[in-house]
Amino acid sequence: MMKVISTKKAPAAIGPYCQAVVANGMLFTSGQIPIDPASGEVAGLDIEAQAEQVMKNLAAVLEEAGTGFEKVLKTTCFLSDMKDFAAFNGIYEKYFTGKPARSCVAVKQLPKNVLVEVELVALV
Repeated sequence: MMKVISTKKAPAAIGPYCQAVVANGMLFTSGQIPIDPASGEVAGLDIEAQAEQVMKNLAAVLEEAGTGFEKVLKTTCFLSDMKDFAAFNGIYEKYFTGKPARSCVAVKQLPKNVLVEVELVALV
């Protein structure tokens, strides 16, 4: 059975998808971008500010699902420019202290022209 996860503490989906689903004791999130759910606007202009907002959004989805960063198994990180890799890692390592498996790639463009998007898989 699949359960849809939705919280107002993270931005609503921009398209025909949900924030996350739980199936078989695992949480699968959609990619979170640095949208401030209170304002609906992109948070910050640099990679650090945007990465912090992405982590806040992921934290809200994890909390709504009844889990946390310590239960994350895998992340997929998308950067609009690999020059931001080191700065992004500085923010990332504050949240993902358990060092889950990870892929990190540079992409041509992200929704709303943001600098970063992160999705994850976690145990519930």
